[in-house]
Amino acid sequence: MTSAQLEIQLIGAIVAIACAIPGTFLVLRKMAMISDAISHSILPGIVLGFFITQDLNSPLLILLAALTGVITVILVEFIQKTGLVKEDTAIGLVFPALFSIGVILIAKNANDVHLDIDAVLLGELAFAPFDRLVVDGMDIGPKSLWVIGSILLITLTLLLLFFKELKLSTFDKGLAATLGFSPAILHYGLMTISSVTVVGAFDAVGAVLVVALIIAPAATAYLLTDNLKHMLFLSCCFGIFAAIAGYWLANVLDASIAGSMSTVLGIVFLLVYLFAPKQGVFSVFFKERQQRKEVSLLVFLLHLQNHQEAEERHVNHLREHINWQKVQAKTVLELASKNNLIYISDNIVSLTDKGQEFTDEALLYITTNKVTAIEELKERFFLFRG
Repeated sequence: MTSAQLEIQLIGAIVAIACAIPGTFLVLRKMAMISDAISHSILPGIVLGFFITQDLNSPLLILLAALTGVITVILVEFIQKTGLVKEDTAIGLVFPALFSIGVILIAKNANDVHLDIDAVLLGELAFAPFDRLVVDGMDIGPKSLWVIGSILLITLTLLLLFFKELKLSTFDKGLAATLGFSPAILHYGLMTISSVTVVGAFDAVGAVLVVALIIAPAATAYLLTDNLKHMLFLSCCFGIFAAIAGYWLANVLDASIAGSMSTVLGIVFLLVYLFAPKQGVFSVFFKERQQRKEVSLLVFLLHLQNHQEAEERHVNHLREHINWQKVQAKTVLELASKNNLIYISDNIVSLTDKGQEFTDEALLYITTNKVTAIEELKERFFLFRG
């Protein structure tokens, strides 16, 4: 592995971590797409900074771009609070307008500047190692690495200092205000950090990958945990994995590095979306299928408790009178029998002592509206589920 390859992966990994931290809070606050708006609307700030300094490497560009990002958020919220349009519509109105202003400024005042669509939208990490930071004649590494590394250090410091406040304002703004925290200050502080992060990563990886690294790792982690610290950790891990795996995928396919990283993020999210233990599509499908069986079982047990007539408790009654299909009737009988809730004699079904106790408790929970407690009841009585 060459030093350039190592530097590209390192830059990608650090960008991923820097984006994952604010991205986690944006996803939890249901503001994920604001990152897309910021990534496009910072262009006027960059252009104005360049006009003032005539230096693309000036820190003023980052400051003005970050300010433009905050202005974007303010405008989106102002339009949204009018009640005339929703947030997604407000975002769709604001960022194209600001992005267009940036393009017009470039077209009118900087015709000699080459605006590479691939570099701006997709980014080109392959060039990052060639843009070096030289201090007193000493090469100390890629400029992008130092820029995004500094932003990450600031982000981590602020996260450690204000973690409790950010967590509280994210999940309960009212309680945060009651305790003396200002949700507005924390909100705009988060937006500022998000803007600075987007600007710092924009030059190295482009707008598409910035948005992908902010949203996808956090959204993937959200499907796996409901613990904020775990979500932050998993978001960083997914981002790092996508950065490294995406680089090697691009190397094999001879494709865009940023595009490959975004593809890996999409694949990882899809896998988790389908197979997550608690919230995955297949997990939810089997859980709902299991619950339908257990509801059918409870209906049948209540029926047995309320009817003593032999014909009402005959095995064929499930199909003839309750109108269940043959497979469903067989499944319910097998589930009840496996859990020792019934016994069958001469095709007549009767409740066991355990079945009677379970049915009585389940009926009590239902009549007292403690439906959630039924899950605990099933855990105590069921040896087999579904």
